[in-house]
Amino acid sequence: MKIIDDILNSLKSNSDVEEVMRGLHWTAVVSRQCGLASAMPQEACTHTEEASEADGSFTDMTAFELAQYIYSSDASKASLGLAAVNSLIELNTEKCSDINGIDLFYERGRDKNISVIGHFPYLDKLASVAKNFWIIEKHPLPGDFPEDSIREFLPQSDIVIISSTTLINHTIESILSFCKGNSLKMLLGPSTPMSDALFDHGIDILSGSIVIDKCTVLKYISEGANFIRLKKTGSVRFVTMIKDRKKLKNYS
Repeated sequence: MKIIDDILNSLKSNSDVEEVMRGLHWTAVVSRQCGLASAMPQEACTHTEEASEADGSFTDMTAFELAQYIYSSDASKASLGLAAVNSLIELNTEKCSDINGIDLFYERGRDKNISVIGHFPYLDKLASVAKNFWIIEKHPLPGDFPEDSIREFLPQSDIVIISSTTLINHTIESILSFCKGNSLKMLLGPSTPMSDALFDHGIDILSGSIVIDKCTVLKYISEGANFIRLKKTGSVRFVTMIKDRKKLKNYS
């Protein structure tokens, strides 16, 4: 898990955990800031002995201690670990823009082969401009392709959009190994750690979110809100960080 190692090693400071909220769709950890991670479906949890141990109160831990759960084979605990990571990352606002990363590909994706790992909303417009458009899912919906299709489609893909939940289920390194070297690769979703460390592993674009109204986010997570509902409250905003703007500009 070299990618996870490097993300954790890049964290510059620790903090006490002020609050933890685990909702139907999202996990939130409040330390330096409020960090989010997708709450994985119940069937994704292994329910191993590790997951049933009495851990005590999470707010008695430091955020860095809680972040170690990202290594867990239990998806619900790994989600908690990733939220803790995101609560500690110091966002370099000078490197970020307020944009949904998908918007970057509407022109650059024209007549390209595009693979998407994970089923995101609002992909129809991107699919309409692509030469080939493949959605690859662990739990495929109609029209999606099963997980083992990465071996066939990723080596053909000019653009690869990867759900940040692959950090939770520990599949990201395998996925990246099938991408061709000159493809544009984006890690997408509110769980995305906005960490430069990911650029050292072949990711070109990080597209995630930051919390700007902690109280509202915690309230709606406790009520089982999905991210679309959170976004409508104005309590979170999209942020995107690009490793090499020149590469992106020339990709057409």
